[in-house]
Parts: sequence; C-alpha cells; structure tokens
Amino acid sequence: MFNQSQQIELLAPARDLKVGKVAIDAGADAVYIGAPRFGARQAAGNSIADIAELCGYAHIFDCRVWVTVNTLLHDDEIADAVDMIWQLYEAGADGILIQDLRLLSYELPPLRLHASTQCDNRTTEQVLRLQEMGFKRVVLARELNPEQIKEISDNTDIELEVFVHGALCVSYSGRCYMSEYVTGRSANRGCCAQLCRYRYDLLDKDMKMIEHDKYALSLLDMDRSAHLLELLESGATSFKIEGRLKDENYVRNIVAYYRGKLDAIFAVNPQYKRASKGNVYIDFTPDPEKTFHRGATDYFFPVQGKIANWQTPASTGEEIGVVFGSEQTGRSIDINTSTELHNGDGLTIGNLGFSVNGARQIAPHLFRVIPSTRHSVPVGVAVYRNYDKQFADTLAKSKTCRRLPVDIVFAETDRGFRLSIGDMFKEFECEKTPARNSEQAFNNILTQLSKLGDTPYEASSISVEISQPWFIPASVLNTMRRETIAGSRLQTASSRSQAASNRSRTRLTRKEEIGALMTCRYCILREMGICRKQVASSRSQAADRREPAYLRSGKNIFALHFDCKKCEMSIYPADVNDVALQYS
Repeated sequence: MFNQSQQIELLAPARDLKVGKVAIDAGADAVYIGAPRFGARQAAGNSIADIAELCGYAHIFDCRVWVTVNTLLHDDEIADAVDMIWQLYEAGADGILIQDLRLLSYELPPLRLHASTQCDNRTTEQVLRLQEMGFKRVVLARELNPEQIKEISDNTDIELEVFVHGALCVSYSGRCYMSEYVTGRSANRGCCAQLCRYRYDLLDKDMKMIEHDKYALSLLDMDRSAHLLELLESGATSFKIEGRLKDENYVRNIVAYYRGKLDAIFAVNPQYKRASKGNVYIDFTPDPEKTFHRGATDYFFPVQGKIANWQTPASTGEEIGVVFGSEQTGRSIDINTSTELHNGDGLTIGNLGFSVNGARQIAPHLFRVIPSTRHSVPVGVAVYRNYDKQFADTLAKSKTCRRLPVDIVFAETDRGFRLSIGDMFKEFECEKTPARNSEQAFNNILTQLSKLGDTPYEASSISVEISQPWFIPASVLNTMRRETIAGSRLQTASSRSQAASNRSRTRLTRKEEIGALMTCRYCILREMGICRKQVASSRSQAADRREPAYLRSGKNIFALHFDCKKCEMSIYPADVNDVALQYS
C-alpha cells in the first residue's frame, strides 16, 4: 500500500503561462502544462521560456509544474522529444507526463515520470507494471470508482492521480481511434476531432431508425466535488481538474472552488494537508455552474441518472427557471425565475441559444428579455443561463492573489547592512550615518521593508537588528528590498545543464494495431433505460424498445458491441453483412 505523505495536491490545467499563474494564485498546488510539442492537446503548446517562467513562479510557493509530453511518437520524432525533455529539465520542470513507453529506453534527465491517463490505467496489474518501470505516479482512468481506486492503492506503492472535474472522453483514454479512422486526426497525437460530440442516428440490427440526430456519445462534465473525502480515503493523492484549453476565468473559478472544498476537509481531517505554501486570497464566490458547464455527472460514483446529454454538446450552464410566455413574433420572452438577469447574459431554451439584448423585471420572479435573435418558445420549457455576464465581469476584474508569508530581518554588518526576506538575502555596502530622529529612522525601516506590493510575499514579521538608529533614505531601503527579492529569482541551472551535456540515444520501432475504434464504460443501452442486466427480470417492459446496433453520422456507419459481462460498450467500423458482431 502507498504510504501517504499526507500532502494532497490540487492539480490545475494551464493553457499557457498566464493561466498557469492564475491557477497558482487561486490555490492550485501544481499545474500541468503542454510542452512545445508532443502534448495531448496540440493547440496548447508552450515555449520553453514560458515554462521556465512558470516554474520560477510556482516554486516560490512549493508548487510543482508537470509538463505533458503524452502523445504516441513517430520514430523520426522520438529523438526530438528526448531533446525537448532535457530542455524542460533545464527550465526547472518538476516532472513529465508521458504515454509513449519507448521513451523509457532513452537516457532521460532525472525528472519524475508520470504515466498519462492515455496509458489506460484501469487495473492493479497495469499500475504495478508502470510502477516497476520507474514511474512515480499514474493518472488513473476516469471511470474508476473509490472501491476500485482503493484496491489499486492497497496493492501498489505509487502516487495515484484522479480526475475530479471537467470534460469527459466517452472512450477509455488511450483507447479511442475513431477520430483517426474518420478524419486522420489521432486522439493519441493530440489532435482529436471529437467524434463524441457529433450527431448520430441510432439504428437497429435491421438498419431501421430508432433515434434521429442525437448526440448519443456526448457526456456531461465530471463533477466529483461531493466525493473528495471518499477519494482521499481510497488513496488518491492528486486531484486533477481537466481543461488545458480553458481560459483564465474558468480556471480561476474552478480552482478556487476546489481549493475551498479541500481546505474544509483538511480542517476536520488533520491527517491531510495542502502540498504547497502561501495564503490564497479569493475576492469572489466560486460557482462551477457559472463557467463552462455541460451539466454534471459524478461518473460511476455511483451511476445515478443520465451520464450524457443527447440534445447538445455545448455548455448548458445553470437552470434558472421556465418560460412563462413569449411574444408571437419572438421579440421578447418572459421567464419565471428568481435569478436576476442582465444585458449580455447567454441563455439556452431547448436547442435555442441566444444573448440577452435587454432584460427587465416586470413582476416578482418574472423577467422579460429581448433575445439577440427572434425566437418563439413554448410555455413551461426550462431555461438555462450558460453565460452570466455579471459573474464573468467579476472574474475578469478579480484581484485574487497568493502570498507567501516571510520573516524580514534587517541587520547591521561591518560594511553596511544585510537584508533577509524569508530564505532570500543580500548584503549591501554603504556608509552609515547616525539618525537625528531615532524613532522616525526606525519606523522608516519598518515601513519601507513591509511594502512588498505586488510581489508574491507578505511580511509575517520584521526584525531590525542594528547597534544604533541610522539614517537610511527611503529610496535606498526600497532598492535593497527590490534587489533582495529580484536576486532570488535568478535561478541557476548549472547542475541540470551539466547533466544535459552528456547523454546517449537509442532507437526503437513500434507497430500499433487497432481493433475497436472506441472502448467505453459508458453504454448507450443503459442511457436509454434498456440495460440488459437491469431489464433482464422484466424484459417484457422493454419489449417495445429496440436495441441500437449501429450509429450513423453522414456517410459513416459504426457497429455497437455490448459486452455485458464486463459492462462495456465498444464501437467498430460497421460491417453490415456481419450483424452477429453485435451479439457475442
């Protein structure tokens, strides 16, 4: 069993340097960010220089920066990938996430290796295998529940990272080849075309229509905020928020939300503690329903209700009320709601989405809105707000920050003064001039040294150790303070650079064979309410519900295979001449 250090990591996505700093300020203990190349989100690559700057900022708070290099590599790319990993090491990265295990046969720098969820980490056997290969952490499959996670934890000695929030892939990660099959864009190469967000017709074994034009593979977003203690008790040590393409407002909101949740648990469970330092100051009330939100599922924790939204793959946001009435021309819509609406809000009603060009309260719990485009909608239909203009403005103007408490010591030396700020220090040679006003001189030192401003620090104490009051101009004290802090940020990487100078290269080859295009724990039969296991004892009740055997999107037809023993669904290229494929 993994012996927990009791340090628990809240892990946030960083689309770029700016978002990474926002995540740290909002309370993340670590961030994961895309390398310049070979990350599982091709559109979220970052320069070595930006990663180095993010590492410098993160390390002030003992936060960690994990860099994603988690695609499968072509043979002619692997040497470049190894070179890049050495550059990341020199930049200060704390570890890398990888999928392509061939990298282990190369001479890599002494960085922590994390096995990406793309390695399909679902079983104790797989996690043990990765542990024996030298990985320090595995990112577990999203589909695992606390009991399955605990089984892995009890039988391994490795850190376990689990997803707690964000978008869900319908397939087991690393087991989806549908995008590559249809578009040539491989999910394992960081450029998934998201076939799971497409519309499909559901057809029976005779190719007759069951459902038309449904987003049958589009899952709701994960939200396990109600199960954090269960995850802690199961042995998870890192709590991961998905979203390396999400903007700073989303990241600030969701990280702050989970920071509050975890800190509340730690307050009554002292065996757990944060994995980083610093005081976090949040100036808004986090709410996950007010930024991108497809609707929530705890995703097999346990399975309750719907997992997918067959109506739309877009952000639905928060349900705020129902349609009370609509002008026949669609120029205005009356909404029965207790939520105050504003110009610029985004609303969805059924499949309609629009911006609010005008909003006013016409009665208690009744708002009249002017839609950006004319829509006549039926009375009683649910209304969702997927963009809260006022909340978005609050996030954009947020002064949320993080500060590391430091003890400041100003001491006299033979040739001048020494200033220590936390573990940073610098000596300054200067002439000493006795002060005419002792109290004023002493207070001036305290005042100027406490002005840490927009630095990442705040003074927890200030000590002045001098033989007598000296006159030191405010400008000189300010310079001392700035230079002491600036000097701490000039990090040398000589030892890492030296290690990078001598290394060798090897070459391997690899052949991928693709069977199923997708393998999923999500099952369309269960989503339709006709799970074979659940209706086996009352089969007649579902006699009128034909089972889908195929999915069709445009000219593409895919065959569904249901393995009820494993409780899995697989999707294959359709062979309409082999319908027996559906009933193994």
